[in-house]
Amino acid sequence: MAQLNKKKPGRWERLKDAYRLVIMNNETFEEVGSYRLSLLNVYTLISTFVVVVATLVVLAIYLTPIRQTVPGYGKVNESSMLFRLNQEIDQLETELAKQQVYAENFRKMLAQEVPAEPEESAPPPVDFPDSLLNVEPIPEDLLLREEIKSTQLVRQMDQREQNGTGGEKMRPEELFFFPPVDGPVSAGFMPDKKHFGVDVLAPKNTPVKAAMEGFVTFSDWTRETGHTIGIQHDHNLITYYKHNSALLKKAGESVRAGEAIAIIGNTGTMSSGPHLHFEVWFDGKPLDPSAYVKF
Repeated sequence: MAQLNKKKPGRWERLKDAYRLVIMNNETFEEVGSYRLSLLNVYTLISTFVVVVATLVVLAIYLTPIRQTVPGYGKVNESSMLFRLNQEIDQLETELAKQQVYAENFRKMLAQEVPAEPEESAPPPVDFPDSLLNVEPIPEDLLLREEIKSTQLVRQMDQREQNGTGGEKMRPEELFFFPPVDGPVSAGFMPDKKHFGVDVLAPKNTPVKAAMEGFVTFSDWTRETGHTIGIQHDHNLITYYKHNSALLKKAGESVRAGEAIAIIGNTGTMSSGPHLHFEVWFDGKPLDPSAYVKF
């Protein structure tokens, strides 16, 4: 009866029951080791291991790039980053295309490669009677000419601001050119004789001015052309100023229209007197400067 009335141990008490894990040699039955265990210790050990592993996994996902592999994580950040990268790639492609066009045109100019198709010649000069050649302009006429020239320059600057750098490319006849020097033209545009510009006579120490706004791409000495300076303008237009006695601007500097960039001179083996050799190139082709500039 005493054994029947003895209460069975509860679940919690059975967890505390001690057990011994014995490891024996299968052949000699020699006891190699024994460990005292209980169900509570086993549960505690397993729970601790699971918690530690779970903690390490969460930290690895939160603190390392592994989180990018989790579905749905970081989609907003990735979208904004991809959009920004696409914009940068588009800008780089546009700049690369511009640089390729500029490099090819610059190579053609240095190699004196001119397209075979005939260029549009400048309109023939108008013959005026000798009695009209020596007429001095009155002061009102000079003021009117300066006002018209300033108005054209302002209109051109406004047009360029509206178009911006990414606007439609304008033709040379739509642009305003500031005369680099004032003087008579001693040699005209003769591409068949490799003379891709005009020679303008001017007194010694006369400043040479930039025909348009731009930045200097070449400012150095060459054996044939002496002190030479080249300016890259908008709309794929380039101007060259050769045979100078001194250069006032360096490569990479920006210039404004009408700003002094050099001093008239007689340098280089291809020069026989003080003058300016002025060239205008558009899309890699030489143009007759006298068709666009009034010297």
